[in-house]
Amino acid sequence: MKNNPYSIPARYHAGFLQFDVNLAEPAANLAAVRAGLARLAPAGPGLIVLPELWSCGFAYERLQHFALQTEEVLGEMQRLAGQYSIYLAGSLPEEVLTEIDSAIYNTLYIVGPEGVAGSIRKQQLFAPMGEDRHFSPGDNPRPVDTGLGRVAGLVCYDLRFPELAKGQAGAGAGLLAVSAQWPAPRREQWRTLAVARAIENQLFVVACNRCGLTGKTEFGGHSLVIGPDGAVLAEGGAEPDGAWVGIDPAGMEELRQRFNTVGPAPYRFYDQDKILPLEELAALTARYRAVGRRVVFTNGCFDILHQGHVTYLEQARREGDCLIVGVNSDASVRSLGKGDDRPVNHEQSRARILAGLGCVDHVVIFGEETPQNLIATLRPEVLVKGGDWPVERIVGAQEVLAAGGRVLSIPLVENYSTTSLLKKIRAL
Repeated sequence: MKNNPYSIPARYHAGFLQFDVNLAEPAANLAAVRAGLARLAPAGPGLIVLPELWSCGFAYERLQHFALQTEEVLGEMQRLAGQYSIYLAGSLPEEVLTEIDSAIYNTLYIVGPEGVAGSIRKQQLFAPMGEDRHFSPGDNPRPVDTGLGRVAGLVCYDLRFPELAKGQAGAGAGLLAVSAQWPAPRREQWRTLAVARAIENQLFVVACNRCGLTGKTEFGGHSLVIGPDGAVLAEGGAEPDGAWVGIDPAGMEELRQRFNTVGPAPYRFYDQDKILPLEELAALTARYRAVGRRVVFTNGCFDILHQGHVTYLEQARREGDCLIVGVNSDASVRSLGKGDDRPVNHEQSRARILAGLGCVDHVVIFGEETPQNLIATLRPEVLVKGGDWPVERIVGAQEVLAAGGRVLSIPLVENYSTTSLLKKIRAL
């Protein structure tokens, strides 16, 4: 994120444009946005938030087609933003090409008269509606610099995960834009969570929810503009609606000066506590499984930790909700034939260093030649191995697959290995 080059206004406006999103009909949805802006007649500076996937809705069968139209839709957003001297924010399908395929994200775009100021991808995909089968999850959400200051963003289901808003508020956001298609039966949760995000982060929240009906699903409307103290400044009804209200950043700063819940971020954890014996870890993973967490397991010697290890472990952690790393004991390393001088670091040192990594949740030391017993005891949902191992050669793969889990082989970063590092050290 670049430093904000704008002069932030002392006061501005913010609001929402709530409407019924027509499934797979971008022209009709664009017409609804134009008509809604004409009724509101917002005069900048300010920001208007639109519903989630406002151009096409959840038209899964044609997502790639509509993602190809996103650039054109963003151009129209820029034109409308320029017409009213405002910013517009709302989520659209985004396609990103990969080496072998493409990924589609549900992405919140913030667009001003000068073009796209930035974007934030939806982090938490709502599996009951099949989102995880059609979209890729975003990662590392960061606020967007605008002429109104830093703006944070969430997309619908993200609202239930307070850490996503807190991280962006801590990075300097003073306004949170939420773009959503939240169903009517959970309208009270929508309102409660939006107010909670404002109170706990002491910032303004503009949460735009879709109204109307698709199939048998009724959407809740009741979009909101909320002050940093939790006061509701504007609220829509169940029908198409809009709002445009004054925002006073000085009031937010005054509140934060009286007491601050955004800035304090003490580190109260002892990473040494991540290192557990197998029996205790087995009980803990059972509790994780009971609440729906997917456990990822990998193992290795990790004698001299380097960039290749860390990159691999980060990728492994992204495959589930908890990463357990099995570390070979000193005797186990020696039995693998790595040399009489290995390991360089003793087992407790290697475990302690791994425990200090943010992507590692737990570490367990094992003395056997293979982690077969660990895998059988912990029963991970995802088993990961680093390198080009075929699945059939990965220890524990048969058991994990038989239980309905996944087995992955993640390529290591080239030119990084403990052996090559030791050769360089010896050469010096």
